[in-house]
Amino acid sequence: MSQIFSKSPKHCAEKQTLTIHKSHKKLLFSISSFFIIVLAFIFLVWLTLHPSKPRFSLTQLDIYQLGLTRPSLLNSSIQLTFLSKNPNQRVGVYYDELQAYASYKGQQITVYTPIPPFYQGHQESNLLTAFLQGNALPVAPSFGYDVARDQSAGRMVFSLRAIGKIRWKVGTWVSGRYRFNVNCVSVMVFRPNTAPASPFIGSSTATRCSTDV
Repeated sequence: MSQIFSKSPKHCAEKQTLTIHKSHKKLLFSISSFFIIVLAFIFLVWLTLHPSKPRFSLTQLDIYQLGLTRPSLLNSSIQLTFLSKNPNQRVGVYYDELQAYASYKGQQITVYTPIPPFYQGHQESNLLTAFLQGNALPVAPSFGYDVARDQSAGRMVFSLRAIGKIRWKVGTWVSGRYRFNVNCVSVMVFRPNTAPASPFIGSSTATRCSTDV
């Protein structure tokens, strides 16, 4: 006499639940594997291209005004020109939110001046000119003394800075924004036998700047 084995509804429900659970696990595993492969591909492309940070140099700097209206209020007028170069052969650079300003003895002597955003192609160079100004900027009481002392010595050291955000472009892919800082130091000298209000003369050689990304 043969025996007939039949499963209860409870056993059938458990089997169906187990099947659905396995299907969800396979789908989740497939999606995770796909994203891991895409991220690994992007990472390998990034390592292969290995973009280098942009290079900046200060090619021209003229100080047209640097005087105190009151003991602690400064008026300034400065024109500068940066040379920006993208050293990468396969990576383009977008420059966003670019601003420049000048400082002297650790004190900011102009307001932030925006520079129009632009794109820089592979191994491309661009000249960036900015006219910086400051009207009634508060400075330390010792500022006038420091300027007069350096004027008598015939040399003044200025720090020119640019800040902003950049994006890397590889083919049609564009990265997120990365903050960058450019810092240039320029030693200015006076024209012989000229009044302090006359423009200074910049150094004849370009000043290499440091760039942090």
